Amino acid sequence: MISAQHRPSILRNRLTIALAAALLLPAAAFAQDQQTQDQAAAPKSQKATDLDKVVVTGSLIPQTQVETFVPVTIISAEDIQARGFNNVAEVLQKSSFATGGVQNSQTSGGFTQGAETLSLFGLSASYVKYLIDGRPMANYPALYNGSDVFNNISGIPVELVERIEILPGGQSSLYGSDAIAGVVNIILKKSIEGSVVSGRIGGFSEGGGKSGRVSFATSVSSADNRWNTLLGLQAEKSDPVWASQRDLTKQFNTHGYNGAPALASRDWLVYSPFTSYHFLDPNNCANVKAGFDGTVQVQTRPGFGDENYCGSFYTPGYRTLKNEKEGVQLYAHSTFNINSNAQLYADLLLNHEKVKYHVGSGYTWWGTSVKWGYFFDPRIGTGIADAYGDQICGNDPDCLASLPGGDLLNLQRAFTPEDMGGWENSMARNTSASYAITLGVNGTLSDESNWDYDISLSRTYYRLTETSLARLADPINDYFQQHVLGPQQGLDPYFDAYPVFTPDYAAFYKLMSPADFYSFMGQTNSRSRTYDNMLRVQFTNSALFTLPGGDAGAAIAMEAGTQGWRYDPDPLLLNGKIWGTTAVSGQGQRSRYSLTGELRLPVWEPLTISASARYDGFRAAGETISKPTYSLGIEYRPFESLLLRGKYGNAFKAPTLADQFQGISGFYSGTVDYYNCALLGFDAGNVQNCPARFSDLQYKGTSSGNRDLKPINATVWSYGVVWAPTSKFSASLDYHHWDIRDEVANQDVDQLMRDESDCRRGVLDINSGSCVAALSQITRGANGVVQGIFVQKVNVAKETLNALTLDLNYRQDLGAYGALTMSGSWTRNLRHQFQQYPTNPVRDALNDPYYSTDPKVKANVSASWNKDRWTTTLYANYLGPTPNYRSTVDKTGYAFAGAGRLGSYTTFNGSVNFDVSDSLKVSFLVNNIANRMPDMDVSSYAGNSDEPYNSYNFDVLGRAYYLEAKWSFGKK
Repeated sequence: MISAQHRPSILRNRLTIALAAALLLPAAAFAQDQQTQDQAAAPKSQKATDLDKVVVTGSLIPQTQVETFVPVTIISAEDIQARGFNNVAEVLQKSSFATGGVQNSQTSGGFTQGAETLSLFGLSASYVKYLIDGRPMANYPALYNGSDVFNNISGIPVELVERIEILPGGQSSLYGSDAIAGVVNIILKKSIEGSVVSGRIGGFSEGGGKSGRVSFATSVSSADNRWNTLLGLQAEKSDPVWASQRDLTKQFNTHGYNGAPALASRDWLVYSPFTSYHFLDPNNCANVKAGFDGTVQVQTRPGFGDENYCGSFYTPGYRTLKNEKEGVQLYAHSTFNINSNAQLYADLLLNHEKVKYHVGSGYTWWGTSVKWGYFFDPRIGTGIADAYGDQICGNDPDCLASLPGGDLLNLQRAFTPEDMGGWENSMARNTSASYAITLGVNGTLSDESNWDYDISLSRTYYRLTETSLARLADPINDYFQQHVLGPQQGLDPYFDAYPVFTPDYAAFYKLMSPADFYSFMGQTNSRSRTYDNMLRVQFTNSALFTLPGGDAGAAIAMEAGTQGWRYDPDPLLLNGKIWGTTAVSGQGQRSRYSLTGELRLPVWEPLTISASARYDGFRAAGETISKPTYSLGIEYRPFESLLLRGKYGNAFKAPTLADQFQGISGFYSGTVDYYNCALLGFDAGNVQNCPARFSDLQYKGTSSGNRDLKPINATVWSYGVVWAPTSKFSASLDYHHWDIRDEVANQDVDQLMRDESDCRRGVLDINSGSCVAALSQITRGANGVVQGIFVQKVNVAKETLNALTLDLNYRQDLGAYGALTMSGSWTRNLRHQFQQYPTNPVRDALNDPYYSTDPKVKANVSASWNKDRWTTTLYANYLGPTPNYRSTVDKTGYAFAGAGRLGSYTTFNGSVNFDVSDSLKVSFLVNNIANRMPDMDVSSYAGNSDEPYNSYNFDVLGRAYYLEAKWSFGKK
């Protein structure tokens, strides 16, 4: 955090001046250009600039150096506005450090579609420590991917942000648990002159996503100026973007691999495990053709039974790609000066959000498989006799002739917008409320003392309610049994296990009225919350004693508090009353404490050494987990324009409350049975042609927490150079290393199924850790059908990562033509390897697309030109080459047929700002100027893909326009 301290300022060198100009001055603030020219013309002895001592993220000690032994990237409020970012999430996700893909609202059926997060350097989203004004944010109550605690960065009022500081690398010796990948410190405004009202409206050229935002901020103070308060309010609203509004997502992929045609969804399907598809509609889909806006018709998939079914090519369009959102944030910062050595302060941040989204038709359906598995229809074919006749009768022709006819069947039926009276009527809703409140006192111990103190009590709280329209298990099954299946007529004559029905298939192939649809639908409300209470006491001294290089500094901080997490799914989700859906439950709380110390030692004028250490303890369920961490840093300035720096230390992440206390929870989902598909001759890249019972396996899974988990541990180090040959230019280059051990393996079911298939077929060593786990966690019946999948968390994984980061800043006065400011940031992941189990091979995440699709390189550059009242900015975001889809579907990676790399991907944002007057500023902004879409990979996907692009790396929102105005008034 950077904030002025009540300490005498001192003269600094050219490096400090350049970095202050490059990093701390807003891109649009060129009022000081003439002053810069005057300084350039002045004698060298007059060029030094007075800088107040400041606190920089990465240190607790106030100091005069902008750049220290750790690199800090600063994004100002002016940068955020000029580059077109709509919210804090966009700012961070566009950072060059954010090379890892994360789930977002494009990910249909995700666990946290109402939240936003990011991955620094391709590491876990939970490895980032988020701070607001130096204090930890509240955790989001729902779990990322249903298993991991993380922070939601969507509810921070961007109009009230002063700046954002990003500090890469492990920082646990100062900030404790979670700070493995880095620290993000969001600093909110503390004062303004007068009042400010701003508004923004916008939308997308491709349709959808209309948005509006208003904000108000004002400062009030007492007559004697002892009491000062900043009040801020932001409100926003945006419409959803539907998949039907984008060409890439409105229908199934029309440019499939090797020219494969698009495959329509199987919206009304009758299928058998023995004879595949049965088309039993006497009206040839005539009674359902009005479904999905009149796009349903008879469809064909060659090679699947009698090949026909009723379906639509356009069902992918009925889901949201961007959430509908309403949000309000209230912020207050207040101070009261008791005397010259003590100041009371209070901070309050309230956030209320309502997010609406739709997971799409792929998750809104009914079938007989959930309750009955299969049913037996004695009228349909001789599927069982043909499949098992030889086993029953041997070569006896009379026995074979006497076997009863019939087949095992399943019905599958999607629900349409017409069934429910409009798709918008079934949108899910997430409503959240959070607050962060801090009361404290800070100051100096006495007029003669160099010791500053800060004592605060903070509480953060986050509450979430997830509301969904759900299929009631008994009513929905009863409805279809009454209207389609008819009464049960005993059990099948072969296995004496499957119910016998003689359905009215004509009734099955029909639309239903909204009244009928809502007769078996209900609403679920799942509630969750997190809290964090913290007492913090900190003492700092920036002039503890004098060394040859200047004053030594020290800081001591103590923390104690409690944390809690609770997730209460709707009881209907836990007692089996909801069809095909269950939930994750759990609750836990713990106390925690920590002690932190830091020293900054300017050993001699060019050399400064820094050291910090911290001890953290967590106590939960009668057990204590503790972890010491440390960091050593060095700054060497051989001459005034050059800084050499380095750091070595460790970092950790304590087991989260969800990791430890998640209950035994069931969940329903879909996956691919790669083993049975492989036995039928369909490899991992050709599963779309595998029978649906295997390529679209619906399974019940279970998972639970593990109270025996240990902390995740990391060794981290970095070294770099900062060069500022003039006061207008600076460059920094840093090398970062992570060695992370004891990671909690977040098992992916799809990966588990792939491993199990390879283990059973001898592709992997059946005695390897992966095979032992996969075969024990996937339960198959005697007939080879998957009966259940169990997932648990364990401390077994490890990974190493090396990365290079480059930052450039340049300012140039152009005389009568104004002034130019440029900045750029570049990140290159050099190495990223991980190992999920100790007996597994080490995987190369940068070159093995089967395991990771993250880019190796990400960069951005911004150029701003200012003249008189005009300021214009061009911002470019660059994503390096990434794997195409075909390279991700098989362990052979780039050797697989059709595999390869996609080219780089660059988008441009532009803004024009005009100062109408001293108090009124208007802006026009265009994001993704060229309307760049991720359509370079469509021919790599299969014809049944409803999202032929990598939604972790790209989006299809396209070009956006925004008009903004800001009015300042009441200045004295």
